[in-house]
Amino acid sequence: MEFDSSSSIWDGVYYHSHLFGGLMLTAALLGLSSSYFGGLGSSYLPYMLSDLGFFYKKKCEKKRIRVYMDGCFDLMHYGHANALRQAKALGDELVVGVVSDEEIVANKGPPVLSMEERLALVSGLKWVDEVIANAPYAITEKFMNSLFNEHKIDYIIHGDDPCLLPDGTDAYALAKTAGRYKQIKRTEGVSSTDIVGRILSSLKDAEACENHDNTSSLPNDDHKESQSNSSHISQFLPTSRRIVQFSNGKGPGPNARVVYIDGAFDLFHAGHVEILRSARQLGDFLLVGIHTDQIVSEHRGKGHPIMHLHERSLSVLACSYVDEVIIGAPWEVTRDMVTTFNISLVVHGTVAESNSLLAGESDPYAVPKSMGIFRMLDSLKNITTTSVAQRIVANHDAYLKRNAKKAESEKKYYAEKVHVSGD
Repeated sequence: MEFDSSSSIWDGVYYHSHLFGGLMLTAALLGLSSSYFGGLGSSYLPYMLSDLGFFYKKKCEKKRIRVYMDGCFDLMHYGHANALRQAKALGDELVVGVVSDEEIVANKGPPVLSMEERLALVSGLKWVDEVIANAPYAITEKFMNSLFNEHKIDYIIHGDDPCLLPDGTDAYALAKTAGRYKQIKRTEGVSSTDIVGRILSSLKDAEACENHDNTSSLPNDDHKESQSNSSHISQFLPTSRRIVQFSNGKGPGPNARVVYIDGAFDLFHAGHVEILRSARQLGDFLLVGIHTDQIVSEHRGKGHPIMHLHERSLSVLACSYVDEVIIGAPWEVTRDMVTTFNISLVVHGTVAESNSLLAGESDPYAVPKSMGIFRMLDSLKNITTTSVAQRIVANHDAYLKRNAKKAESEKKYYAEKVHVSGD
């Protein structure tokens, strides 16, 4: 019989001290002494003990806890990302179910993003280990059994906000009854319903601005416009702790190839995920510059950005391909920036908002181009923030109806809301 080392024997003695003590007591009662062993040296004792099979240290891995969380993940935002971050903290491996288009239509209304786009967004998050496509909206007994038996799920996770089916029943009732349910804290200040409202409001404000471009507004009109804007102002309160939770907390190594890409990254979508993935493959460390709200508004017009700076920064930080972000990056990439962050390559995608460069404005990438460190990247998806917003405009009535329904449940949630500990 072969052994890793004699220390393994004594580890066995430590972990099974009750057995060792019992053995020694038995030997004493039988009047055994060292002479009984017929001259066998004490160095042989560990080998004899190991033959009993009690003290050989067996290396066994600790069971990894697998948790499951599902959702529609339509108009993916930092609230979704924070929910999945919290879910991952409750286990070792996070499996995420993405609800099918058909189930979303039946329970909530038409989704804005396709299944393919939603899968790309969820798969691109740093906390997600596996993804299940076309998951059901409600946890049925059949699906729950498949989670436990096929996917080896230990717990099913959901936020503290109620998730009710059209008949008013709890979508997670079976998981709760089975004792395999855990709850996390909902991220305040954002929801897909809220974002749809912001988009519709921003488009309405933009149209009003065009219609009254050279006309002075009456005082009453100003009041109405103020009410329109304030009804969809973000309620998110950014904290340094939240930023730390989303951050990798590591800088580039001394010889790392740092790749830099910048943009608004408004309404974070599948096109953003793909371009960030492509950029990360070109180096060892991906640094992303997030433009200020003022810069985005100047280049895209009134009503933009839809998501404010800290919201956009968290969405980008949650992406698994991103190592660090500059919160409030300048429009132009300067030589000082290149030196400060030791940037080796500056990249930009081929698909971008059509009005991103103002008339007569200098090229923001003139410096990296002159240094020979600029490169255009092919955008694999022809998606922009504007194109996503246009989908909502194209189905204006359907989304207004969907939002009216969801607004009632949101209002009830906040009216009955109590403090829930967690992060």
